[in-house]
Amino acid sequence: MFFGRYDCTIDAKGRLNFPARFREGMGESFVVMEWLDQCLFALPMEEVERISQRLGADELVTSWEITGDLFSTACEVAPDKQGRILLPASLRQYAGLERTAAVIGNRSHVEIWDAARWDARRAAITNEQRAARLRELHI
Repeated sequence: MFFGRYDCTIDAKGRLNFPARFREGMGESFVVMEWLDQCLFALPMEEVERISQRLGADELVTSWEITGDLFSTACEVAPDKQGRILLPASLRQYAGLERTAAVIGNRSHVEIWDAARWDARRAAITNEQRAARLRELHI
């Protein structure tokens, strides 16, 4: 399970120092792809296979649009000896990643956000809204 926030820098070559705590759960290589709200998803191969099977079970024509769009942005990454992963320019551009990324653990996956965008997103939710959402979940 992935949880927590780590602020990481992206170097001039587009390498992100992926947190050691998350690398352990990802395995030797994992997948990074575009996701909603201009963030990137990082998933262990098992999760990618689970999502693929789930989408493959959907016989709707729209699922082809979704899978093609989703998987066309995916790339396999493997941390180097320093724990860095290379994020392709297209993924960095999509997520607006330039220098500082907020790497967020979210249960079965890790999200990679521009740190300022993540902070603004969190700031936009009031304490009352957060409490109401948690009550809806019966937490």
